[in-house]
Amino acid sequence: MYGTPHIVSDVMTHTVAAVGRRAPFKEIVRLMQDWQISALPVIEGEGRVVGVVSEADMLPTEELRDDPQAGYLRLRRPADLAKAGALTAGDLMSSPAVTVRANATLAEAARAMAQEGVKRLPVVDDAGLLAGIVSRTDLLKVFLRDDEDIAEEVRREVVSYLFPAPASAIHVAVHDGVVTLTGRIRDTALVPVAAHLVRAVEGVVDVQFDLAPAHHGVTGAGRP
Repeated sequence: MYGTPHIVSDVMTHTVAAVGRRAPFKEIVRLMQDWQISALPVIEGEGRVVGVVSEADMLPTEELRDDPQAGYLRLRRPADLAKAGALTAGDLMSSPAVTVRANATLAEAARAMAQEGVKRLPVVDDAGLLAGIVSRTDLLKVFLRDDEDIAEEVRREVVSYLFPAPASAIHVAVHDGVVTLTGRIRDTALVPVAAHLVRAVEGVVDVQFDLAPAHHGVTGAGRP
């Protein structure tokens, strides 16, 4: 990929609700409701992220509300039993926190979310201090990119390098993020390479080809 990919700081939410270790249970619930979120970073000192408290961390307390004995039977994991009686963010939180650097690529953030099974990640700066938060929705923002912007990047960063004129004559069209390359090329062996590079352009949903060798007079359809 020749272009510069977006990084987490490009799409993250910069204004973040967070709590300290001593934040009480009801304050955490109130913040989640006010901000319409399901998890909060827990910070200490100048903003170092030490954990994350989520709705899942707080549910054990709710399970014990009506029938404590039955609740304890369902909460078999020691961590869940401990959280059932927790009153502050420090006791409720999952720690250490899974975080991502502000300069990480969107692919790295997506990989971390998938591996850890979380919907959002606190974003930290080089000093490890809270800088924002990035969600799954934020990572999908690149797919809102304008079709013509995508087409221009494909022409500039892929086609001009792999299929330079006049030997090749390639038309690039993009519709709803799907890129179509049409025309004649001198070396059809480069089509898989083009497919890889085009898919690496941010905002691309898929790539299709309608290409033929430059010395042929008719255009054949194909897709790697």
